[in-house]
Amino acid sequence: MGLLRIMLPPKLQLLAVLAFGVAVLFLENQIQKLEESRGKLERAIARHEVREIEQRHTIDGPRPDVALDEEDDVVIIYNRVPKTASTSFTNIAYDLCGKNKYHVLHINTTKNNPVMSLQDQVRFVKNVTSWKEMKPGFYHGHISFLDFAKFGVKKKPVYINVIRDPIERLVSYYYFLRFGDDYRPGLRRRKQGDKKTFDECVAAGGSDCAPEKLWLQIPFFCGHSSECWNVGSRWALEQAKYNLINEYFLVGVTEELEDFIMLLEAALPRFFRGATELYRTGKKSHLRKTTEKKLPTKETIAKLQQSEIWKMENEFYEFALEQFQFVRAHAVREKDGELYILAQNFFYEKIYPKSN
Repeated sequence: MGLLRIMLPPKLQLLAVLAFGVAVLFLENQIQKLEESRGKLERAIARHEVREIEQRHTIDGPRPDVALDEEDDVVIIYNRVPKTASTSFTNIAYDLCGKNKYHVLHINTTKNNPVMSLQDQVRFVKNVTSWKEMKPGFYHGHISFLDFAKFGVKKKPVYINVIRDPIERLVSYYYFLRFGDDYRPGLRRRKQGDKKTFDECVAAGGSDCAPEKLWLQIPFFCGHSSECWNVGSRWALEQAKYNLINEYFLVGVTEELEDFIMLLEAALPRFFRGATELYRTGKKSHLRKTTEKKLPTKETIAKLQQSEIWKMENEFYEFALEQFQFVRAHAVREKDGELYILAQNFFYEKIYPKSN
C-alpha cells in the first residue's frame, strides 16, 4: 500500500482500498458458503448412511419386531465436554465398533448448542430408546445431561463422561479457537488471527478468558434446567454432583484417561473389549492436540483462582476426581508399576432350596 500511495493519485488510492475491501468481503462470503455447503453435505451423507444401515437390517430380517438380547439392548451416551480429550476417547469407540459389533452415532447440534429444545428432547429420547437398528449404540456429542426418567422411560441409557482441570480446559479452548489443532489443521477457527496470549487476555480483562468462561463442566452435568446455566449457581453445582453420583455409570478425568478406559473395558466389555491395548499402542491415542498453546504463568492462574466461579468449578472437578479414584481403588491393584483389574471377588453360598 505504501507503493500505491507514491504512484497513484488520492482518488485512485481510495478506489484501490475500496476494491480490496470488497474483494475481502467477497472471499469471506464465499468461504462461509463453502462451510455451509460442507455442513449440508455431511448431514446428507449421515442420513444416507442411516438409511443404508436400516435397509441392511431389513434385508437380514425384521429386527424391529424381534426382542433384542439383553446384552444388545444397551445404549451408552457420552455427553462430552469440549477440550477434555474427548476426540481421542471417541476415536477408540469408532475403531472398536466394527469388531465389537455396535453402532457409533455423533450427535451434532446446531451451533454446538448443548441445550436441546423441548421438542428435540422428546425426539432424541424416542430415537435412543426405540431405534432398535442402532442398538447396541454409543451416542456422543456436546450436549448437557438429559434425564430420560422425566419422559417415562423404564430402561435408561448408560451415561459416561470425562472432565478436566477447569483452568487447563479453558486454556486449551482459548488457543483452540485461535490456532485449531492437529486433527483438522486446515480448518479456519472463529478467533483465527488473534495472536494475544492467554496471559495477555487475563491481564487485559478480556471476555474470552473471563472467569465466566470456566462455567461449563457444571452445567453439562447439571442438565437442561435454566438454573444450571446461571453462572455461579450453588444449586447447579449440587445438582451436578448429584447427577454424577446417581446418573453416571463412570466419570473419568483427562489426566488419568488410560485408567478410565481400563475400567470401562473391565465393566463393559461388550463395547470396550480391546480398548486399553488400542489406547496404549494405537496411532490415534492423544490424537487431537491444540497447537500454539502456551502455559499460563503462576500470576495468571492465581488471578483466576480468586474467582468464586473457579472455586465452584474446581470443587466439582475435585469431587469427580475423588469419586473416580475411589472407584479405581476398588477395581484395580498395582504391581510393578502396572495396574491390573481385579478378578471377581464375590460369590454365592447357602443357596436354598437344595437341589437333588
